[in-house]
Amino acid sequence: MTARQLHIPSISSQRLNDSIHQTSLWGAAHRWGSLATETGMARLALNDDDAKVRRWFVEQTSSLGCKVTVDQMGNIFAVLPGRLEGPPTAIGSHLDTQPSGGRYDGVLGVLSGLEALRTIIENKIVTNYPIALINWTNEEGARFPKSLASSGVWAGVIPLESSWNLKEVAGEATQKSELEQQGPHLETTGRKVGVVQGAQAIRWYTVTVHGRETHTGTTPFSTRSDAMLCAAKIIVASNTIAKANNGLMSTGIIHASPGSANTVPGKVVFSLDIRHPSDDTLTIMDKQLQEEATRIAREDSERGCTIDWRLDTDAKATHFDKDCIRCVQESADAVVGRDMTMELTSGAGHDSCMTALVCPTSMIFAPSKDGISHNPVEYTSPEDCATCAQVILGALMRYDDLRLQRS
Repeated sequence: MTARQLHIPSISSQRLNDSIHQTSLWGAAHRWGSLATETGMARLALNDDDAKVRRWFVEQTSSLGCKVTVDQMGNIFAVLPGRLEGPPTAIGSHLDTQPSGGRYDGVLGVLSGLEALRTIIENKIVTNYPIALINWTNEEGARFPKSLASSGVWAGVIPLESSWNLKEVAGEATQKSELEQQGPHLETTGRKVGVVQGAQAIRWYTVTVHGRETHTGTTPFSTRSDAMLCAAKIIVASNTIAKANNGLMSTGIIHASPGSANTVPGKVVFSLDIRHPSDDTLTIMDKQLQEEATRIAREDSERGCTIDWRLDTDAKATHFDKDCIRCVQESADAVVGRDMTMELTSGAGHDSCMTALVCPTSMIFAPSKDGISHNPVEYTSPEDCATCAQVILGALMRYDDLRLQRS
């Protein structure tokens, strides 16, 4: 049977939408409107609300006949048997959110996969090979500050102990201790499905600027070593260098010491996120910024400061599997037509960047209103959510058929 002869049943848009809003009760926060669904989310990895939605996920997939297992990082694998033995064809994403996130980023991927499984079961379809639905732990890296930490352990590129020992941003809990307890591009073009070709290279640094603590009222500029001034100029320089190279650099975390209004900071620690589709260009951007930061610290920060750079993440650009991409493209063409699809490179890191190191991988993007994600007001219409789930189901069945043809 060729992919064109496959019968792809229709998913239930209403059931998918109900699941999105039902699960969003666990971690609802940051209300922005009067309707019951007009809230954001604060469901950080392995907190109490995440535990609740994870239990719900296990109950739902078990009721469909899936065998559910949980690995040492808390990644949940729900596997539905196929007609033949073999590695499962998997769908996966994450149920954790940012502290001020929304109800679609990550969550839509898991629940679209769940809806695909429900549709397969109710239509009495038995796939050639098993199907897995995966919920990856701590994809966001918001509570335990290393994104993709758990899929990275699964892929063998992050040591288990280092991921276990990640300490939460605001507190003393580690990922292990908690485990033991339990692209705007689519929306602006009007297109409905993003067929993702790969993901940008990413480097994360923790940058520490050392100056000297002094009184703001008694210390003239000429004798200051102002760590905050130095850090601020480096952050501005990062923006300029990123724009010049058509890349991205951002700072999302800043800590100043001693944290007194009338004391010049003697130490500032800030995060630096560098991204570019090209590994080589990202390296050039990195080098340019470090050289400029050294100059700023030496010449442009009053009496001068010193800088330490700690590399936290160094992820190469990801290029997805051509056969997987083709299955997604064919499925999207069948659902919305070629003119309503768009080839994209992901600007963000995803667990798929880790799985691509181990097995053939591709991704699907759904449009987000005004291109906003990681925000309480992020919104994908019920129709676009349903389209995403339908494309996932079609891609899944096409790839399952392709595997049989090649066996």
